[in-house]
Amino acid sequence: MRTMLRQCLAVMRREVYYLWRDKGLRNILLAGSLLGLLVFYATYSTQVLKDIPTAVVDLDCSRESRQLVEDVSGAENLKVVACPGSFAEVEELIRRGQVVVGIVIPENYAKSVSLRRQVNLSVIIDGSNMIYATNAANTVLAITGTINAQAGIKTLLAGGLHPDQAQEAFSSVTFREEPWFNPTLNYAYFLVLALALNLWQQCCMLTACMNIIGETGRKSWSLLKAAGVSKFMFFFSKSTVQIALFILTVLPVYYLSFNVLKLPLACSFWMLLLFTLAFALALHATGTLVSSFARTSVNSTRFGMIIAVPSFILCGYTWPLEAMPQIVQQVVKVLPQTWFFQGINYLTFKDPGWTFMAPFFSALLVIAALSYAAAALIASRS
Repeated sequence: MRTMLRQCLAVMRREVYYLWRDKGLRNILLAGSLLGLLVFYATYSTQVLKDIPTAVVDLDCSRESRQLVEDVSGAENLKVVACPGSFAEVEELIRRGQVVVGIVIPENYAKSVSLRRQVNLSVIIDGSNMIYATNAANTVLAITGTINAQAGIKTLLAGGLHPDQAQEAFSSVTFREEPWFNPTLNYAYFLVLALALNLWQQCCMLTACMNIIGETGRKSWSLLKAAGVSKFMFFFSKSTVQIALFILTVLPVYYLSFNVLKLPLACSFWMLLLFTLAFALALHATGTLVSSFARTSVNSTRFGMIIAVPSFILCGYTWPLEAMPQIVQQVVKVLPQTWFFQGINYLTFKDPGWTFMAPFFSALLVIAALSYAAAALIASRS
């Protein structure tokens, strides 16, 4: 028993030495996710898109149309940067990327409003950037709602209705938006930590993919086998060091996120850490499985990146899993990243409790067990 313990500790020390000696891998593991966290926070720290460049064409030039231009200029997230004289000029500004929204007020706008006729305002939104387009569309929708209400009240007043009654007619039913869990709709809260963890999991996958194949070219591998060190004990010791390293490298990311950058964390830190450990096991097991069947270390790294890089897109975090084809929904369930990033979203924003999170923990542990078993089976035959 003492001999096995000494061998285990010797392998662990050896693994720490090799990991630390690999300067490139060491820097990636230690600095990659931290640098990503700071870059992503700086990118999304404005929280919401404001001052969306807008062009307004006033073809009516009436008092009413000028009031409409003022209403657009006063919108919270729009910024009127140009007042061209024609529709074609607006189209060219959008084509060049100088404005995102174009609003055209038609001729006879004031006359149509006074005669209670329907008025069609042309609103052009550049859809090439979905983030800009979504925010711009929501702002324009709010403006049109206000304009319609004002026009309706004027119509009722013209019909002889008392001003208070006219106001009440358009205020009898109201819709009040209440975003829960992220009340300010802060994009940084939603995306920054997830992007940093995505970098972290890619770095961890890169390390795990060298777990088995990385030993075949070392002279020490032959010496260890000659010394009677079992494969199970050897790779158990190596894996323990690597998983511990994964957790150690994510701790600074969590500290900066929750203590310095003040990103939300609804659950307890220990529950988050335990969930991260379950993911680290599943991720390491997946990388070890890749390492067991790859014929070269280069191919092992390639296979690992093929899994790790697109997994963030396919995990359902940035695009709903339910909106993907059925076959994709089923395939991505075998990836630990799918369960991890979905779970992270619940833990940081909602704290759903242990009962709700149990399937997520179970899925990660099952993936880990099956991947380690398959890797051991393949490695035993080599």
